[in-house]
Amino acid sequence: MSASGGSLRSILFALGANAAIAVAKLAAAIHTGSNSMLAEAIHSFADCGNQGLLLWGLKRAQQPPSPEHPLGYGKAIYFWSFIVALILFSMGGVFSIYEGVHKLDQETALATPWLAVVILVFSIVMEAFSLRACLQEVDRVRGSQGLWAWFRETRQSALLVVLGEDIAALAGLLLALIAILLTIATGNPIFDALGSIAIGLLLVGVAIGVGAEVKSLLIGESVEPQTRQAMREWLEDRPEVVRVFNLITLQLGDDIMVAVKAELREQPGSRQLIDAINACERALRTAFPRVRWLFFEPDHRD
Repeated sequence: MSASGGSLRSILFALGANAAIAVAKLAAAIHTGSNSMLAEAIHSFADCGNQGLLLWGLKRAQQPPSPEHPLGYGKAIYFWSFIVALILFSMGGVFSIYEGVHKLDQETALATPWLAVVILVFSIVMEAFSLRACLQEVDRVRGSQGLWAWFRETRQSALLVVLGEDIAALAGLLLALIAILLTIATGNPIFDALGSIAIGLLLVGVAIGVGAEVKSLLIGESVEPQTRQAMREWLEDRPEVVRVFNLITLQLGDDIMVAVKAELREQPGSRQLIDAINACERALRTAFPRVRWLFFEPDHRD
């Protein structure tokens, strides 16, 4: 399964769930006057827009190389993932905090608050299904890694963003539900305002965490450490290679660029040396299908 294939499925699943949730939340927020519900509605609509941007990023990343972009457009998905993190921070987090602070000194009671509770329970169920689908895709690619280790080391920014959004959405829904239940129990609307602030702080925290990881990818990262080590060990086991001096990798969306500097076994002539390099390159591409650009430099010292 390609990395983009797993990301695409997660994005589409999250988009469908969030669209249904957003409409339900907005209707409940208008009817009840709940600030927590309004914050959650805005969050869900922002998530729909974010997933649209991720789809656009995946499409842009598939463009073929051009003279101006000889290594292709694979890193476009990192740019759009970073934009999504900024939107999550501004439209989701900052606005929710503003709304909560703005309503702290107001004492407007919620209208039909139990409607908001029903919508929130429905949204929690939908969001849980979306998160489950995303985690299934993550489990397929992380292997024996822990979830936190995968989050720190993955190069699949779209899947990373969807996971962060789903976790933030589910946690935000639970906060909104707690805030509204406390408001119902005490008759004090301040809990609803505090719920909006808590949701905003949660979104800001998730956006900063996701943004930091995507920023590193945008600047340029090698492949995952275990993949790089596997490549090095594979090269060292090749009959053409005496030793590997240096191995540089660069993750470009789904594609990988590899530069190898190695000492090769003595060959009768230059033609045989070229054939040995070509054979090694063909075998490396077969063993690691995501390698799209490969540069091999033979040398006798580093």
